Amino acid sequence: MAKFSKNSMVLCFWLAIVFVMLSSASASTRLKKFDHPTKGDGTLNFLVIGDWGRRGTYNQSHIAHQMAKVGEKLDIDFVLSTGDNFYDNGLTGIHDTNFVESFTNIYTAKSLQKKWYSVLGNHDYRGNVEAQLSPYLRKIDSRWICLRSFVVNAEIAEIFMVDTTPFESKYFTDPKDHTYDWRGVIPTNVYTASVLKELEKALSESTAKWKIVLGHHAIRSIGHHGDTQSLVDRLLPMLRAYDVDFYMNGHDHCLEHISDTESPLQFLVSGAGSKAWRGDVNGLNREDVHFFHDGQGFMSVELTPTEAEIKYYDVFGTVRHRWNRSKLLHSAM
Repeated sequence: MAKFSKNSMVLCFWLAIVFVMLSSASASTRLKKFDHPTKGDGTLNFLVIGDWGRRGTYNQSHIAHQMAKVGEKLDIDFVLSTGDNFYDNGLTGIHDTNFVESFTNIYTAKSLQKKWYSVLGNHDYRGNVEAQLSPYLRKIDSRWICLRSFVVNAEIAEIFMVDTTPFESKYFTDPKDHTYDWRGVIPTNVYTASVLKELEKALSESTAKWKIVLGHHAIRSIGHHGDTQSLVDRLLPMLRAYDVDFYMNGHDHCLEHISDTESPLQFLVSGAGSKAWRGDVNGLNREDVHFFHDGQGFMSVELTPTEAEIKYYDVFGTVRHRWNRSKLLHSAM
């Protein structure tokens, strides 16, 4: 009887550990919502930048200068970051000077003193992820808001920020010489399933005129990394089902605009915040590819309830690509 009781206690102990792990993974992916007040005139303007944090090098400072000018002209409401915020290996801790040297001291213009809503990229996972997610960083720079997955409610638009790195099995099976901080995402099958479940719930409840999903990895790309098959298989069907207007990402260090072949969804790549010029592209002449720029730059988005305008800028501030969409405004019956 004593032996049975001891074995039972051991079994219960391990079951409790598994339960805690599963509960933690599920709880960590609840989509927190930030209500961002807009100017009240029915418009929303913001910038999108990715793959940028290099202490000003690789033209990061020049891009910041051009962002400042566009940000002032558009009177932007906020900035979105598509991840890989701090190179090469994220932050070492909450006191890592890379945060100030790559963010606070670079984006100094008055027009950029707005909230920066950011997701993590694979390079960020090579550092201390909990540090980059820590609210302590907001004491250093109040603009910084970085979570794994969350929602920005900006009245006419909702932006669904998604943590895509754990969807890519190669970082786990073939990490090469890199060390990743997987705290909070193990087991990954539970974590990613929970992310998708919470995202679907949020999308299904959204009444925003524009639905935007943003992650680090591309769904469609003709750049160096190409399509992310795990997202094509698991995320793309959901975006189509819930009439998402735009999927925005970084990861490939370039600027791209590709249309979905089965829905009005547009794939917008903005991962050229610093180091670029990879020199490899595959599929430039495809009919669904509207624009590709293998160089540094960023993107602006201007929205009204019925109109959207997307612009891509290069390191000199030149508009390299412009695209407009209109949608009908249905009044309530």
